[in-house]
Amino acid sequence: MHRNESSSPIAPSAHLERRLLSRHVYMMSLGGAIGVGLFLGSGGAISIAGPALLIAYALVGTVVYCVMRALGEMSVHSPVSGSFSEYARMYVGGFAGFASGWMYWLWSIACPMAELTAAGVFMHYWFPSLPQWIPALIGLVGLYAVHWTSVRLFGEFEYWFAIIKVVAIVGLILLGAIVLITGWTALSHGATISNLWNHGGFFPKGAKGVFLALQLAVFAFIGIEQIGMTAGEAADPEKTMPRAVNNVIWRILVFYIGALFILMTVQPWTQYSDGASPFVATLSKAGIAGAAGILNFVVLTSALSAGNASLFSGSRLLFSLSHAGSAPRALRHVSHRNVPVAAVTVMAACSGVGVLINYVAPGQAFTYVTSVATIGGLSSWAVIALAHMGLRRSLRRTGQPLPAFRLPGAPWTSLFVLAATAAAAISMGFTPGTRVGLYSGGVAFVLIVIAYAVKQRRSRREDVPTAEPTVVRSQESVVDN
Repeated sequence: MHRNESSSPIAPSAHLERRLLSRHVYMMSLGGAIGVGLFLGSGGAISIAGPALLIAYALVGTVVYCVMRALGEMSVHSPVSGSFSEYARMYVGGFAGFASGWMYWLWSIACPMAELTAAGVFMHYWFPSLPQWIPALIGLVGLYAVHWTSVRLFGEFEYWFAIIKVVAIVGLILLGAIVLITGWTALSHGATISNLWNHGGFFPKGAKGVFLALQLAVFAFIGIEQIGMTAGEAADPEKTMPRAVNNVIWRILVFYIGALFILMTVQPWTQYSDGASPFVATLSKAGIAGAAGILNFVVLTSALSAGNASLFSGSRLLFSLSHAGSAPRALRHVSHRNVPVAAVTVMAACSGVGVLINYVAPGQAFTYVTSVATIGGLSSWAVIALAHMGLRRSLRRTGQPLPAFRLPGAPWTSLFVLAATAAAAISMGFTPGTRVGLYSGGVAFVLIVIAYAVKQRRSRREDVPTAEPTVVRSQESVVDN
């Protein structure tokens, strides 16, 4: 039994096509993390914590650093597709692999819902009366078509999507710096660094504001770990993964904290509100002709980019779960282009629930789906920390050397990740809208426990008859998996 669990993770990637180049993996790691959590959700986060939001983002950024280094270490040691559930299966246990895979899949379907919901909100800038569900549906169909074709085409789309939003954020930071230094644009009369403490102090909502903002900061960063999903389809994971992990960590921190710093200095934090992009709102007041419309187009492509990456990671996770025996065998089907089309189709169909939510409750849709995505993402970070601790124990037990690329300070840094994810989950219980995520996560976990029990019972029943057939089936399982 132990042989099956430790051997099975390697097989799925053998059926997928290693067509993602280094630039694809690198830009996907950026694109997956820079999405509506920053471009739309940061407005609500600023209103909750004020300038102290910078501390919340710095804390979560430290957690992200530990998560990414741990994931990078495991990816270099064992480059597999669907890494979260497979590493948990290899280094923690069978149930951990089963549960973590399905909990992360909860995030994988909720995140595209959030991104597509945001796309509908951004379209209101040009078409105020357009129902949110229409652009959400159009975006979903478009992304599904991209994923149906080939891995290489997916990589190209994500590459250019990510470039657009990275250039936009850098441009905004530079523009804000120019405004602060020269007083250019209509924002000049109120642009000053003292905005960080002149309106109720740096902690206008106290420590509670920082605590409540943790969940929003987590949602903004969730997605960066999708780089682990690319290991099975990266052309040279031993070189690609460390480079992508190292580069993306500090760039993400600069983009997030730098952009928020600029937003809260060019005008008071009290000018931002929930449900509106603070980036678009700032440029709307800057008096630069056409700038707000251009940026609104950028944040729209940002939403599609993050949704694109989420569909990729979710479909590969389903594919991996199928090979591990934790999902229906039909999800193993790949096209002649080596694309897991069955898993992609299921992901798109489930993400379509978000279109329905936007039709029924457009006003609450974004809060609901982001809270579900947050609890799913938090569980993945916790699993990465647990799996990394298991990897280190395995290496010590077998006397193997540590990988050249590793997480510094382990196991204490892994324990820090576990404590931080627990704190962020607790903060979700203080806001009525985000409690939906806790409720859905609890229900999902109960269903996962039941499903695993059924799976184990069925497996034991199939292995009962005689010793000889059991050996044959075990060997077949190793080959098949």
